[in-house]
Amino acid sequence: MSQHQTLNFDGQADLTALQAGLTCYELLARGSGLRTLPAVNVRYQIDLSDCQQLVELPDGLRVSSLILQNCTQLRALPDGLDVSFLDVSGCRNLTEWPLFGRVRIGRFSARGCAQLTQLPHWINDIAQLNLRGCTGLTQLPAGLRVTGWLDIGDTQITALPVGCQSAELRWNGVRVDRRIVFEAETISADEVLKERNVERRRVMLERMGVERFVAEVNAEVLHEDRDPGGQRQLLRVEIDEDEPLVVLGCSCPSTARRYLLRVPPTMQTCHQAAAWIAGFDDETLYAPLLET
Repeated sequence: MSQHQTLNFDGQADLTALQAGLTCYELLARGSGLRTLPAVNVRYQIDLSDCQQLVELPDGLRVSSLILQNCTQLRALPDGLDVSFLDVSGCRNLTEWPLFGRVRIGRFSARGCAQLTQLPHWINDIAQLNLRGCTGLTQLPAGLRVTGWLDIGDTQITALPVGCQSAELRWNGVRVDRRIVFEAETISADEVLKERNVERRRVMLERMGVERFVAEVNAEVLHEDRDPGGQRQLLRVEIDEDEPLVVLGCSCPSTARRYLLRVPPTMQTCHQAAAWIAGFDDETLYAPLLET
């Protein structure tokens, strides 16, 4: 079989295995029923995106680009993996890294891999690293070097290793500075309101937290009533060139803890906002026994 050929098995649900020793330029089996990938010789790219039955890849797998997006049953990558581009985004059950592997100065994306708690030591010199939504990650390998950009949105990472200090920092796709990510307590409501870039402003508001933001501004009270937890308030803050921030302030009747819950800007009453939070589009259908 020609090494310049593209083998395309996209969407073949009845495809559960391939012949070992296949040689081609590109192997596509996106959305197929493939469960295991045998030892193959693929010169350029293997794309197994949305192979939700895939559980095993061959040891020593070497290919320029390996795409495994949304392979939700995959728990581990193979020993000796050697790639330039690796995408395991959406592999929500991926937890294990091989002892030895290599990503050669390319791009590594693990977006949405919520079960990951660490990165392998052999990911050490790459151009782009996307860890957006890796909520279990708390730190990066000390020897990691990123030369392009690094996205750590919604992770628990609190510092960058020396080799990442010069990388462009992103939070859920938005370019930000280190203070927004690592010193969110220093952000003021005034800074948020003065920020002209809408996406950056939204990140600053997220990092600052709605409760502290509302406490620092003069929020308009749209509506007030009471429920078993006490007084409720529907509050609104106007934001230039963006939709207003509207929140429902309420208390838990059991713990008396106060909550500010963001709701759509179309909400006009506390009951309407509470109904939306409970999943009701029609507020007239929302009549909890404990609400007065």
